[in-house]
Amino acid sequence: MATTNDPISDYLTRIRNAIQARHTSLRVPRSKMLLRISEILKSEGYVNDFENLEDGHQGTIVVHLRYLSDRSNAIQALRRVSKPSRRQYVGAGEIPRIKNGLGIAILSTSRGVLTGADARKANVGGELLCTVW
Repeated sequence: MATTNDPISDYLTRIRNAIQARHTSLRVPRSKMLLRISEILKSEGYVNDFENLEDGHQGTIVVHLRYLSDRSNAIQALRRVSKPSRRQYVGAGEIPRIKNGLGIAILSTSRGVLTGADARKANVGGELLCTVW
């Protein structure tokens, strides 16, 4: 696989492409950050499941996408907010509510990678990685 300067953006783009191609699953190179984002997407109901595979090197994450009964995807949109060229930091009181609470914001905080709601409860801010709805 090709190396990338922004693995989070690559991960979100692979999910977007797999949804458009109507794939049931996709593979991405593993990192701790992408594992935690996958956990959040699973716990919030945006993906069915994910697997953490060992391949002797970096490892791979297999994400199983979730489709609804009307054949639409559970993920309507994914947007990368903070980029390597321009970081976006928010305080605990500035965490955005996505689509009036129907979507989630994913933040990298001092307490780990959290959803916007969890970061508000913990009263911590951080880097706003992406939004999902």
